[in-house]
Amino acid sequence: METDELAARSHAINFFNGESDRIITRHAQPRDVTAIEPEELVEEFGLGSPTDAFDFIIGGPPCQAYARVGRAKLREIAEHPHAYKVDPRANLYLRYLHYVEQLKPLGLLMENVPDILNYGGHNVMQEIVESLDGMGYDAAYSLINAAHHGVPQMRDRVYMIAFHRDVRAAIQFPTATHKCELPSGYAGTRAVALKLIRIFGADGFVEADTGHDELPSAVTAQEAIGDLPPVTLHLEGRLRRGARRFDERVSYRKTTWTNLSPYARTMRSWPGFEERDGVYDHVLRYLPRDAPIFRAMEPGDEYPKAHQIALRLFEARAQQRGVKPRSAEWRALRKSIVPPYDPAKFPNRWWKLRADRPVRTLTAHIGKDTYTHIHYDSGQARVITVREAARLQSFPDGFVFAGTMNPAFRQIGNAVPPLLAREIAYSIMESLRSVMSRVEAAE
Repeated sequence: METDELAARSHAINFFNGESDRIITRHAQPRDVTAIEPEELVEEFGLGSPTDAFDFIIGGPPCQAYARVGRAKLREIAEHPHAYKVDPRANLYLRYLHYVEQLKPLGLLMENVPDILNYGGHNVMQEIVESLDGMGYDAAYSLINAAHHGVPQMRDRVYMIAFHRDVRAAIQFPTATHKCELPSGYAGTRAVALKLIRIFGADGFVEADTGHDELPSAVTAQEAIGDLPPVTLHLEGRLRRGARRFDERVSYRKTTWTNLSPYARTMRSWPGFEERDGVYDHVLRYLPRDAPIFRAMEPGDEYPKAHQIALRLFEARAQQRGVKPRSAEWRALRKSIVPPYDPAKFPNRWWKLRADRPVRTLTAHIGKDTYTHIHYDSGQARVITVREAARLQSFPDGFVFAGTMNPAFRQIGNAVPPLLAREIAYSIMESLRSVMSRVEAAE
C-alpha cells in the first residue's frame, strides 16, 4: 500500500499497463496502512480468504524516529493489533507485522535504512526478527550496498527475508556481481550501523557478499548516463522556472548499439520496459545562479569548494563593476552569485559526480533539490535530470513516472533500485526452487 498518490499511480500505470481503466484506477488508489485492516484490503480486491490471499508480502515500512518499542511492545502489537492507534511509540513497521500476522504469507521481504540497526543503541531489525520468530517465521537480514550488484550508486540498505517454517526454505541473499571499494564515509557509516551487532551479536544478521577482485568493477556514472543527450537549454536562456512535464521526447545520443555500455543496453531493453528511440523525462531544475559554479567545480568537489568558487566569482564581478564593499548593490550582487548556506554546516549539500565512479545515495530529498548530484560534464554545468536520476537508480528507460519533475525525483529517491530488487528476487526464487526439488525428490 502507498499513501503517495503519484507513487501509487506510477505503480499502476507501469505494472498494469494494458489493463482496463477500472483495474488501473483500483491499483492507482493511494491507501493508508494505518487506516485499512488486512481483511478490508483482501475484500476490496476480491481475493477470498485473508490467509490465502497473498503468498509474499514485500514492503519498506518507514521507521519514523525508530521508536524504542522493544520486544514486549512488539508482542503486544501482535496480540492487540489496534494498540498502535493509542501508543505514540508504535511505528509503521508494527503495522507491517500486523499484516503478516493476519495474512500469514509464505514469506516476506522488508527494506529499510541502515539506521534501523543502531538507533540509540537499539537494533530494531533484530527485534522484528524475534517477533517474526514468535509468528512462526525464520528471518534473516543483511546490509547490502547496491554498487556490489550492478547499480551505479553506492546505496546501503538493510534487507530482511523471512519464510514461514512450514515452507522449510533456506534464506539466502544475492552474491555480488561487481566489486566496489566504498569510500571512507560509507565504510564509517556501515561501521556505526553494525556496531551493536559486533558487540552483542545478532542471530538474524548475515554478512553481505561484497565481491572479489575477479568481478567487473562497479558501474560508473558515465556508463550509466553517458548515452543520454546533453542538456544546455539553461545555458542558452531557454529554460524557465515552472513545473517540468514529461510531454516531449528527446532522442538518445547517436551511437551504435555495440558502443553502448552493457548497463545502458540493459536500461534500454529491459523486458516489458523497452525504449529504443529516446526518453520523455530528461528535464532538470531551473538554477540560473549556479551554472558558473557547477562549471568551475571539479568532479568530487563538495559544497565548501563550491562556496569558495562562488566567492571568487562574486569578488571578480564586484571588482569589475567597481561596487563599493558592503553597499546595497554589493549585498545584492553577492546574493545573486553566492549560495546562502554555511559551508561548515552543510559540507555535503552539494557534490559533483565523478564520471569514473558510482554516485552517492539518491534520497527522497532530490524531490526538493538535486545539488547532491551535479553532472560531471562541466560543459553542461547543471544538476542531473529526472531520467538520469532514474538511470542511476537502475529504472529502465521505459518506466514512466506519474506527475511532474519534483514528485518524480521523490519517487526515484524513495525506491529500491530495480536491479538489486531483481537480484534479491532471484535469491528468493532459488530458495523456493530448492524446496520444490526436495519435495519432488521425496515423492
